[in-house]
Amino acid sequence: MHFKKLIPAKIRKEYSLRIINKLKKNVKILFEKNIGFEPNDDAINYYLNRILNKEFSLNELPKILNPKKSSYYNEAREQFNINFFERKIFSQFGEDGIIDFIFSQIGTTNKFFVEFGVEDGSTCNTRYLLERKSWSGLMMDKRNNEHTQIKNEFITAENINELFAKYNVPKYFDLLSIDIDFNDYWVWKALTKYFPRVVVIEYNSSILPTESKVVQYDPNGRWDGTNYFGASILALSNLGLSKGYTLVGCSQHGVNAFFVKKELIPKHVKLKTVAELYRPAQYGMLKNGKYLGHPLSDKKMIEI
Repeated sequence: MHFKKLIPAKIRKEYSLRIINKLKKNVKILFEKNIGFEPNDDAINYYLNRILNKEFSLNELPKILNPKKSSYYNEAREQFNINFFERKIFSQFGEDGIIDFIFSQIGTTNKFFVEFGVEDGSTCNTRYLLERKSWSGLMMDKRNNEHTQIKNEFITAENINELFAKYNVPKYFDLLSIDIDFNDYWVWKALTKYFPRVVVIEYNSSILPTESKVVQYDPNGRWDGTNYFGASILALSNLGLSKGYTLVGCSQHGVNAFFVKKELIPKHVKLKTVAELYRPAQYGMLKNGKYLGHPLSDKKMIEI
């Protein structure tokens, strides 16, 4: 992200690009050391701007970053601002940090996860939990994998409940992550016998948050590389509400949506609208400084 979009013009005249970039690097290092995770651009530039405004010095930052004294950190936590906590360990973007934050707020039960659409398991939403947090769970993907922990299954709305039974998934468990690039909405809708506390699901960020659209269900459907896939954030939010889940945010790259069982959300949290939580695509081709996402498709999604 270019610093000119984040640093006020008055400050840019006083400091050179070299100094600003050096300060930014040091802020990132001190943040991670004192807060415990890698900050995103919003967090870095919040503290960077305050240093450049001479509200405090870089040397004073560690004391300010103390979680018990950091107003920005505490404000993000109190507001359930999942984007503040994004960080990538094994996930594609910042999902590892978001998932970690959510469970730090709602607690865990059996620390069991289910994730399907993991490919080879090297980059997915649950590897961090499995390898670093002592969780257990089920990974599935339609391709053959060398990793024995990844079950070779082609997932449909018709077989999802049976697959969970086949692999002894508990009726109630902590986390479900869905990323099959096409029928995600329909598979989640069909899952009626199992009840995760948190659901992470890919959404189609090329569709505005005011439109409730989804692909026509096709059990053999596969993503064709265009923007014809999955469902809009509004369609998924409405489905979540029907199942007792509340949308708590979307990843900054406009890829995954995060849902939590309504009764688990802390009572002090002021819930935001779907439009406020929606994040546009931050991938694909750039045109006039704006990401276009996946190429447009001639196929029409259905309204629900």
